[in-house]
Amino acid sequence: MTALGFLYPGHSAEDDYPRIEQLLGSDVRVDLVHTDIGEDAHRVDALREMGSPERLAAGVEELRLTGAEAVVWACTSGSFVHGWEGAHEQVRALARTAGMAASSTSFAFVHAAREMEARRVAVGATYPEDVARLFADFLRAGGLDVVAVHSSGIVTAAEVGTWGAAEVSALARAADHPDAQAVLLPDTALHTVTHLPALEKELGKPVLTANQVTVWEALRLTDRRVNAPRLGALFTREPLVQA
Repeated sequence: MTALGFLYPGHSAEDDYPRIEQLLGSDVRVDLVHTDIGEDAHRVDALREMGSPERLAAGVEELRLTGAEAVVWACTSGSFVHGWEGAHEQVRALARTAGMAASSTSFAFVHAAREMEARRVAVGATYPEDVARLFADFLRAGGLDVVAVHSSGIVTAAEVGTWGAAEVSALARAADHPDAQAVLLPDTALHTVTHLPALEKELGKPVLTANQVTVWEALRLTDRRVNAPRLGALFTREPLVQA
């Protein structure tokens, strides 16, 4: 049994995680602990506070009790707003507190894009434009070429959590660019897991979404690869280990 731990801010699309667990198979356990979101606002100051060491540390003890082997801060905006170096320090502090390997969704996107050999990416962000630009800057710091950024201008995670298949599909289409080798949808408040096969079929290229890459990152930290095609092309990379 591989036990994966996640710190998830508030309540928006956390039901993506049990869905992912079902698709991964019986020997992978997904344990999720909710952290205090503070002010629900896609605003830089609020996002920095949401990912503060104190808020993350508050959830760590509960995760330890689950037997988690690695922990991922399951929040994109609450990590990349600290910048490339600041996000590294955030993860290092989390690893020290938790006593286990740690990462965040922002780094998960960079690592997943590299895994897919997708150097040129397009971003479909639910965030306001200034926050979306910060994510693009983070990706560039990670060595990716961001060829397009689309912003939906949504301020709260609560609103993002109400989006269904039609809105998610429209976001992906609006973000896509002919030069992009993959489309990235960076918000863990967005329900995407059930839509991944349809999105990739529609766009004809890999689609990387926040909750998807977050779980993949935790598997990477535990040296696991799982073949789960319903979770998108990212989960079909060789070598295959069937759960």
